[in-house]
Amino acid sequence: MSFIQKPLLTTAVLALLACQPAWAEDLKIGVKSEPTSLDPQFHVLAPNMQVSLAIFEALTAQDAQGGVQPMLAESWSLASPTEWDFKLRPGVSFSDGTPLTADDVVYTFGRVDKVPNSPSSFTLFTRKIAKVEALDPGTVRITTSEPYPLLLVDIVNLPILSKAAASGPAPEGRTTTEMNRGEGLIGTGPYTFVSWEKGADLILERNEIYWGDRPAWDRVIMQPMTNPAARSAALLAGDIDIMESLPTASLAEFRANPAVKVVSGPPARSIYIALDQDRDDSPGLGGTEGRNPLKDRRVRAALSLAIDRAGIADKIMGGAAVTAGSLGTSAMFGTSPDHVDADAADPARAKALLEEAGWGKGFSITIGTPNGRYVNDARVTQTVAAMWSRIGVQTKVDAVAPPVYFKNRDARNYSAYLGSWGNNTAEIGTTLTAQLATYDPDRGQGTSNNGRYANPDLDALLSKASGTMDDTARASLLQEADALAMEDYAILPLYFEVPYWALRPGLDFAARADQFTLPQDVTPAP
Repeated sequence: MSFIQKPLLTTAVLALLACQPAWAEDLKIGVKSEPTSLDPQFHVLAPNMQVSLAIFEALTAQDAQGGVQPMLAESWSLASPTEWDFKLRPGVSFSDGTPLTADDVVYTFGRVDKVPNSPSSFTLFTRKIAKVEALDPGTVRITTSEPYPLLLVDIVNLPILSKAAASGPAPEGRTTTEMNRGEGLIGTGPYTFVSWEKGADLILERNEIYWGDRPAWDRVIMQPMTNPAARSAALLAGDIDIMESLPTASLAEFRANPAVKVVSGPPARSIYIALDQDRDDSPGLGGTEGRNPLKDRRVRAALSLAIDRAGIADKIMGGAAVTAGSLGTSAMFGTSPDHVDADAADPARAKALLEEAGWGKGFSITIGTPNGRYVNDARVTQTVAAMWSRIGVQTKVDAVAPPVYFKNRDARNYSAYLGSWGNNTAEIGTTLTAQLATYDPDRGQGTSNNGRYANPDLDALLSKASGTMDDTARASLLQEADALAMEDYAILPLYFEVPYWALRPGLDFAARADQFTLPQDVTPAP
């Protein structure tokens, strides 16, 4: 069956949906990308993390708006400026019946830096933690290396493992390979792991001894569907109940369809172009005689000025995007107010900058992009390529399936690539530390800095901000860091996605700022 050739809406389909029987107790989710791993500490990546947060839970959690709330820790207090005491929620058990204790928390935090070969390490969230200890079976003390205002948000991303289930002979206990087979995936969350094979459905089932409200679904089936037309057709045919990333071309049509409910979330996920500023002989460059023009700020500025962000947001994204002059939205804590708005496209100035930098005759470059990970990702990249080519930088696009893209990106096979980052801390320091701080995974910084941008002044500002408890002073430091990075064209922000989900009538869904599609957030409507 070709989903592209058949119309999305037909009278027969509408009639079929109108007479659907009462809801089954299975929930089928059409996801745009499957996880790269089931190890909850292997890869900081949204498809991985949303699966983890259905099976596991952290000490703290975030609500749909990003506010921090208690989860496995029912309360916390400061014993000193660097010592946080967490009281565990009593009566919580893992899905195998083992009681949750402080030892499980200590084990979880101790495993993070032992997980090998992480393409984007969770040390990003533990970099300021000096020690985790059990004061008693129900109390955990986390000691930070300095006063650290973001601890409660950072630990949202560290779901608690069962020490008994996740232990093993390897330094990290159960290995990532073993966890990908389902071994050690014992959590306290609302659902339990059943099965998964790459490229096929991931199946969860209700945790019958869950400590919270009874989960709504007997089974949850996450079906990977990278093609947005396929997801749309599956929803309209009743083959799935909810889909991620509604195609922008179908937005008006779906909104007008009474057989479909459309839900949107706030713009928070940034889409950007990252540039290799490290290697002279960078892959994907041509006509440069072994030099890397991307190391020159003027060239980076030229590439940025060549991009018509407003045109992309309007014509390619169909208005489902907000142009970006920074990696942080205007509402994000620490975003430079002078860099909220993107520069207007100026091809003439871009050409002049290339001439000034000694690249008036141009060069060639290839941009890597996933095809189906982000909304209209390949189309956006093709548009950027055309804009770069107009200023004399002959640009090709390598659009590949998301798993291939991530493998290439993490192996640093690209000189330039379309990337994305979702910030769930509501503070730009986390984004800048992950994306632009000097690459040093042992210190938990630059963990997603595949362009290897390095600026000691930026590092110093971010380090100082991370230990500043006063909000006004911290905001000032972060704004200065953001301005420094953007004025150096360390990375080229394009826009923020406005996320859309579509679901069948009779369901409610709480759209989240982090864009996770969590099965516990999908419920039968009253």
